[in-house]
Amino acid sequence: MTPEPFSPAGTDHSTAAPPPGCPAHGIGVGGLRRLYGPGAEDLEAVYEKLRAEHGTVAPALLHEDVPIWLVLGHAENLHMVRNPSQFCRNTRLWSALQDGTVKPDHPLMPHFAWQPICSHAEGDEHLRLRGAVTGAMSTIDHRGIRRYINRATQQLVNKFCQEGRADLVGQFAEHLPMVVMCEILGMPEEYNDQMVQAARDMPKGSETAIASNAYLMDVLMRLTARRRAEPRDDFTSHLINHPARLTDDEVGQHLRIILVAAYEATANLIANVLRVVLTDPRFRAQLNGGQMTVPQAVEQSLWDEPPFSTVMPYVAKQDTELGGQRIRKGDALILGIAPGNVDPRVRPDTKAHMQGNRSHLAFGGGPHECPGQDIGRVIAEVGVDALLTRLPDVQLACEEDELRWWASISNRHLLELPVKFEAKPQQDVMARPAHPLAFQRSNSNWLVSTPQPRTAPVESTAPSTAPSTAPTQTPEPARRLGVFQRLLRWWRGE
Repeated sequence: MTPEPFSPAGTDHSTAAPPPGCPAHGIGVGGLRRLYGPGAEDLEAVYEKLRAEHGTVAPALLHEDVPIWLVLGHAENLHMVRNPSQFCRNTRLWSALQDGTVKPDHPLMPHFAWQPICSHAEGDEHLRLRGAVTGAMSTIDHRGIRRYINRATQQLVNKFCQEGRADLVGQFAEHLPMVVMCEILGMPEEYNDQMVQAARDMPKGSETAIASNAYLMDVLMRLTARRRAEPRDDFTSHLINHPARLTDDEVGQHLRIILVAAYEATANLIANVLRVVLTDPRFRAQLNGGQMTVPQAVEQSLWDEPPFSTVMPYVAKQDTELGGQRIRKGDALILGIAPGNVDPRVRPDTKAHMQGNRSHLAFGGGPHECPGQDIGRVIAEVGVDALLTRLPDVQLACEEDELRWWASISNRHLLELPVKFEAKPQQDVMARPAHPLAFQRSNSNWLVSTPQPRTAPVESTAPSTAPSTAPTQTPEPARRLGVFQRLLRWWRGE
C-alpha cells in the first residue's frame, strides 16, 4: 500500500520522539525514520528498512527532523536527475527553506544554501556556468597531471617509508587529492593540514562545518583576487578568463564546490580501493590473475562504496509521481547514490563484480553530472598504482573487523587504514617511476596480503647437486618496449 504523501507543512513538530532504548528509537515525528542520530548509526541498514517499508522512494527525516524524500531505486534516481523539467537543484524552491523549517544554522546548510554555481542553476544560466567550468577543465594537461600525481605520491610515501608502518588514510588518502587539487587550481602554496581538515569537515554537517566552509571560501576568494590581477596557466585563471565572464563570487563558489567535491570523493575512493586490495581475497585474486586492472578496481569501488552516499537536495518543480509516491511541488528529495547502487533490480547479487559496467550513480547524472569525474579517477588510479608499486609487500596491520568508520548522511569513510611493510629508503620525487617490468615482477606481492612463492624457473633435467652458475636471463629489449609496456608507460605519464 502506498503511504500517504508527506509535506513539511503537514508535520506536527510538537510530537515527541520515542525515548532512547525503546524499539522505535530512530523514529521521529509522523512515524518517519531518521537519517541521523541514535538508531541511524548504520545507514545502509536504515536504507534497506526504508526500501522494505516504502519501495524505491521513501519519506524520511534529516537533522532537526526536516522531512525529505529519499530515492532508493536506481531507475528512479536516474529519472530524477535526467528530468530537469520536473526536478531541479535550485534550493530556493524548497518549501522547507521558504517557510523556515530549515533554520539558517542547520548543520547541513552548506549542502542546502543556494549558491551562484552551475549545480544550482537551470536553463541558459546553467549552460553559461557549466560551460565555464567544462571549458576551464579542458585546459588541464592530463599527461602532466599524471606525472605530478606520481611525484606527489612519492613525496607522501617518503614521509613514512622508512618506518615500515603507516596509516594510509591519515598519511596518504587524505593528502594526495588535496596536493593535486591545489596544484590544478593554482595554489600549491596553500596546501597544508588545515586545508585538509577543513575540506574533510565541511561536508560532515558537524558543529564546525560552517566555520570550515568560511575558511575555505576565504582562501579561494583570495586566490580569485590574485588570479584576476595576475592570470597564470591554471584552472582558476582559465575559469576567470572564460567568455562566460564569471563574477568573483561565482568563481570563488565554483572553486569551493570543485575543491571539496573532488577532494572528499577522491580521498574516500583511494581509501576504499586500498582497503579492498588489502582485505578481500577474491578481489586480490582477480587483480593478481590479470582479470582486473587498477582502473577496473577503482570502478568496482565506485559501485560498492561510492565516495558520496547521497547528494542533496533535488526539489520538485511541480506535483508529480516518483516510485509510486506522490511528490508535491516544493518537496525536497535526496539522490540516493549508495542505496541506488545496490538496488536489487540492477544488482541481485551485490557480491558480483561489475567489470565494464559504468552505470553506477557515483557521479550523478543528467545536466548536473559531476564534470570532474575523470580527474578524480586519474588521481585514484595513478596514486594507488604508484603507492603499491613503491610498497609491493604492504599488508594490513590489524584485523579487518578492527577498522573504524565515520558515517554521515553524505558519505562514509575510513578513519584509519593501518599497514605494515618492509622499511624502504626515500626516493627522489623527481625521478621517473620504476620501469613497468619491475612493477610486473613485484605485483604478485602487493596484490596479496601474504607473500606468494615465486614461480620456479624452468630447469634442465640435470641433477641440481650444485648451485647453478648460469647467469640469470635478462629480458630482451624488445620485450621491455612491447605494446603492453609502452601502454603502461603512457598511462603512468612517463
